[in-house]
Amino acid sequence: MRQIVLDTETTGLDPAAGHRIIEIGCVELVERRPTRSTFHRYLNPERDVESGAEAVHGLSNAFLRDKPRFAEVATVLLDYLRGAELIIHNAAFDLGFLNHELAQWQADAPRIEDLCGVIDTLLLARALHPGQRNSLDALCKRYLVDHSRRDLHGALLDAEILADVYLAMTGGQVSLHLGGDNGPQPGQALVAEVRRIPRERPPLPVVRASAVEQAAHEARLAAIRAASGGLCVWLDAGPRADCAAD
Repeated sequence: MRQIVLDTETTGLDPAAGHRIIEIGCVELVERRPTRSTFHRYLNPERDVESGAEAVHGLSNAFLRDKPRFAEVATVLLDYLRGAELIIHNAAFDLGFLNHELAQWQADAPRIEDLCGVIDTLLLARALHPGQRNSLDALCKRYLVDHSRRDLHGALLDAEILADVYLAMTGGQVSLHLGGDNGPQPGQALVAEVRRIPRERPPLPVVRASAVEQAAHEARLAAIRAASGGLCVWLDAGPRADCAAD
């Protein structure tokens, strides 16, 4: 399964009021593993950035002035997203802006929802944690995801952080409590730090049993069969093809 974690930054809050996208950030996951493939563009919105929005993401009119316009990246963006499942926090916001930009680009442009499935992690978080704060920062704290670089919002940075949050939220039970007074209380999330194995780690060696060890193993199974009255299921199953000696 190919998934794209997506985030945008904008000049303001409402595309119907003429606000535009100024940054798009995407991170690719394949079978729930980051691939290091990303899509990232700053965009010239052809209008001023509201001061309140600039205070959130730090992107100024001067910085955006020489950046490409949405129409110049639309085809590449659609090719990158097509057929993927999008993961977006508060998807209605980002989809509203993306679909508005696409309609401005071409009257017959497809809607994002026609090209991709969508998972809204805000709705998912509200279902998992009703009555709690479910902003991206709050979820980072809840799932122990490092967000120390997030002094300002940024589309690519936020997509990278959301990818970690999404994988933690949907990874199933990651802590097993077998009782006792110090266990989690009802309703308390069972979470642990997400650790990734470095891709550059050498492969683990495969050490096969020697002939002497194999003979000792067979003798032990024979002793178990004798002691159990012929009920040694390992002997009845026979040798596995993938465990046979070379």
